[in-house]
Amino acid sequence: MYAVFRSGGKQYRAAKGDILRLERVEAEEGASIDFDQVLLVGEGADVQVGSPVLAGGVVSGKVIRQGKSRKVPVVKFRRRQNYLRQGTHRQFFTEIEITAISANGVAAAADEPAVKKVAKKKVAKKKVAKKAAASAAPKKKAAKKKAAKK
Repeated sequence: MYAVFRSGGKQYRAAKGDILRLERVEAEEGASIDFDQVLLVGEGADVQVGSPVLAGGVVSGKVIRQGKSRKVPVVKFRRRQNYLRQGTHRQFFTEIEITAISANGVAAAADEPAVKKVAKKKVAKKKVAKKAAASAAPKKKAAKKKAAKK
């Protein structure tokens, strides 16, 4: 079972046990956190879509760590204007582990193993086109023109 929820102005797709890196959320490391703006919950053909959010849908998670992303260069430049400003930016993030997904107040099965079906790939044989017509007709040589004497 997976869910799509909204946090920090962005949407995330998550399943139980996934580790996600979100925009900074005010919470201590090790604390549990609930996201109530769930947009979609389901698996396979059984999908519930909210308009815009599902009533009673909750995605629960545990905060693993708070941190900063790597540095990103920021350059402002105007040609022929003697204008160049350079700087860097580091974005804050919160890393969480999804512990439970519930739709309409009913929690998903906690230890339900995911079953994946592997479909066999069909290999199509390519047909080789024979060029019988091209080999039957001989090619003609182009006549050379004599160079004009001066």
